[in-house]
Amino acid sequence: MDAGQSIDEFLVAIEKRAFRMAEIATGSREDALDLVQDAMLGLVKSYGDRESADWPPLFYRILQSRIRDWYRRNRVRNRFRVWLGGLHGHDDDERSDAIQNLPDRQPGIERQLAGEDAMAHLQAALQDLPLRQQQAFLLRAWEGMDVSATAFAMGCSEGSVKTHYSRAIHRLREQLEDHWP
Repeated sequence: MDAGQSIDEFLVAIEKRAFRMAEIATGSREDALDLVQDAMLGLVKSYGDRESADWPPLFYRILQSRIRDWYRRNRVRNRFRVWLGGLHGHDDDERSDAIQNLPDRQPGIERQLAGEDAMAHLQAALQDLPLRQQQAFLLRAWEGMDVSATAFAMGCSEGSVKTHYSRAIHRLREQLEDHWP
């Protein structure tokens, strides 16, 4: 990260990855947009004057906190929906397909379809992970954060990060062994 990077440049650089992370966690584009926007505003308001090197773990801690809050609110809402006659939430059709903007480097339709199928299975496997495993995997593997920064972002110990990450890797390997060697 550039030492002289502005907060605007930082937010532009992470917005797409943060959105995908929130979308995987929530399964909803609208909720993901709200969560990322709220996390960005929280970072600017509370930590905009900090050093740019401090922003990534702070931002992801705020985002993960917002995602956990979203899960809690939805749990309560879903209870009331059941009690009040099964009101429906978001349509499954609103969920996006596999990771968008894949480079089109695969020659032949068969390889392209196989790649799309594998990405769809990856998306589903990520969404099926428990929240803490999902967070640990996305922050470590996708964002490239080290164990201590991930622990700070998740608000837990380094040992917990290692445990959640290891379990996520093993579970993803089991679920995706037919799609990736």
